[in-house]
Amino acid sequence: MNTARNYLSIGEVLALLLEEFPDVTISKIRFLESQGLIEPERTASGYRKFSQAEVDRLKFILREQRENYLPLKVIRTRLEGDTSDGMLRDDEITAPRGLGHIPAPRGQGHPAGVKKLSKAPEVTSAKSNIAPIKSDDENVAAASFNRSEILAAANIDEKTLKELEKFGIVRAHRVGSTDLYDQVDLQILEAAARFIELGIDSRHLKAWRSAADQEVSLFESRVVPMMRQRNPQARQQAMQMFAELVEQGAKLRAALIAAQARDHVDHR
Repeated sequence: MNTARNYLSIGEVLALLLEEFPDVTISKIRFLESQGLIEPERTASGYRKFSQAEVDRLKFILREQRENYLPLKVIRTRLEGDTSDGMLRDDEITAPRGLGHIPAPRGQGHPAGVKKLSKAPEVTSAKSNIAPIKSDDENVAAASFNRSEILAAANIDEKTLKELEKFGIVRAHRVGSTDLYDQVDLQILEAAARFIELGIDSRHLKAWRSAADQEVSLFESRVVPMMRQRNPQARQQAMQMFAELVEQGAKLRAALIAAQARDHVDHR
């Protein structure tokens, strides 16, 4: 990790977790965040930053799922130290058995569940060797818009933005009490707004979101075996492969749509 900062990016967290949890993916980490089980802070540009406390919390959640087969609702009660729903008791031991798997005493949450720290401890993990995926647009990572700015930039109204957020087409990055959006969010909003102008309802755009999620999950399944290796060069190659998969996916998608549409637009 860069000594100038005391947090990890989501890619660095993935690399840190893969040795113990070989099936974990970035999509999995994002899902746990969407369920409120982890709450990484955000940079000014909206990127996640994980303290050691959040990494420990994430490890605890993944171990409970893998070893005790606990649903997220139960894991949440353990993290929060609340067993009043009767789902966990201090005299219960869930499989697999052993001292390390005895539930916390009633009224005492797991240390990983303590979220309000005066200062996050410094992350002491080794430096990640994952190279960031480069964008063709150098401004993508730097651009940041608040809610009013993104409305103006995309030339849409608040109602349209709320609809697109409702259907998961775009998601704000929460930083404190402020919703932030980046250049990619702007591109999504501009395209979505044009679709709406052409008569495509907002809810129908969910098909694009679902297709994108499935595509990225497929790419992750290809590179995760390489990420498991301890060789830093293999992890570097994995990220480069992921970037190329994204690029080829875009080309294939465009070609397939063109193939399906040619009967409608080609009258030769």
